[in-house]
Amino acid sequence: MPWLRFALIAVVGIGLIISFHVYLYRRLVRDVSTERRTRQIGGAVLAALAVLMVAALPLNRVLPREIGEWVGFAAFGWMGVLAITVGVIGVLDVLRLPLAIRRRRRQEPLDPTRRLAISRGVATLATLGATATATAGVRSALSAPRVVEIDVPLTHLPPGLRGLRIAQLSDVHVGPTIGKAFIEDVVRRVNAMNVDLVAITGDLVDGTVGRLGEHVAPLANLKSRHGTFFVTGNHEYYSGAEPWMAELRRLGVRVLRNETELLDHGGTPLEVIGVDDWQAYGGDHGYAPDKAAADRDPRRAALMLAHRPRAVDDAARLKVDLMLSGHTHGGQIWPFGWFVRFVEPYVLGLHQHTERTFVYVSPGTGYWGPPMRVRVPAEITLLTLV
Repeated sequence: MPWLRFALIAVVGIGLIISFHVYLYRRLVRDVSTERRTRQIGGAVLAALAVLMVAALPLNRVLPREIGEWVGFAAFGWMGVLAITVGVIGVLDVLRLPLAIRRRRRQEPLDPTRRLAISRGVATLATLGATATATAGVRSALSAPRVVEIDVPLTHLPPGLRGLRIAQLSDVHVGPTIGKAFIEDVVRRVNAMNVDLVAITGDLVDGTVGRLGEHVAPLANLKSRHGTFFVTGNHEYYSGAEPWMAELRRLGVRVLRNETELLDHGGTPLEVIGVDDWQAYGGDHGYAPDKAAADRDPRRAALMLAHRPRAVDDAARLKVDLMLSGHTHGGQIWPFGWFVRFVEPYVLGLHQHTERTFVYVSPGTGYWGPPMRVRVPAEITLLTLV
């Protein structure tokens, strides 16, 4: 079943890559040039870039990391430029659509010279807009994640837990373009916060322990009163979930697999509930909130870690006070967050789901795919219960 899912994702992904490149060829090459040689060169370049995008992930698993980083950066960088350019051209095409419909209804012929001029104008606007957006996005993604401080006004919070501080990391995606130096900086900044608890809400890695273990190792240096807790995201299952959980335990991270850890915070209990990701598979893996909260006492405060925001309905049913999630990246590149809303109830930030249950959705501490963040900066979240 997992391989069927992977095959479906691969087929859809490759189909989108081909479609986007064909669309780009038509708008930026065929429609703006009448010379056959120019069209051939443009088509060849776009075909090569499409192949690079498809081949990047498997190549990254076999190439030396030093080379793989450059291949990944080039492929994912182009992925971002492609998405932005297609988006800009798509918007311009939509704006042109009423004029095209009116012209067809009136059966007005379009002068070839004017058609070429319009196509070149659209291509120029799209290229300039995409270049500016991509440049800003790369600058944002390659900057250190900002620290965002959030006060969470829980309605059923015991007095003994007021002021409890949680550092949340999510969607770091250690892999082709994020490595040890990034993790060391994140650890240093979290340790400077003097928090009570560190929560890592999935998608920590994109690669095997053998390839990325040394880059994740600095997590062993995280310091907090109650320790570091981790739940799986979907990408852990693409990277070998069992070896990674064993490695994280070796580093001193508490991996919550559909289970609860009961903490004593100065005499006040706090349940920390962790669930596997919705896409978990293999062995005894699987999303099981009822199993995780089998001994739940609703008189006690509860913190739930779940990679996907869609778990919030279960969190509310279990009388959880605060759920921490990630997965959405906040859209990562605006306006893609609008599309995320079709599959997740919340995309970004703090929300009160019920009278008791709040959810915070992190935009992520790193990034996946394109090394770009447009209007959605990465963050280390510092949450204080008030």
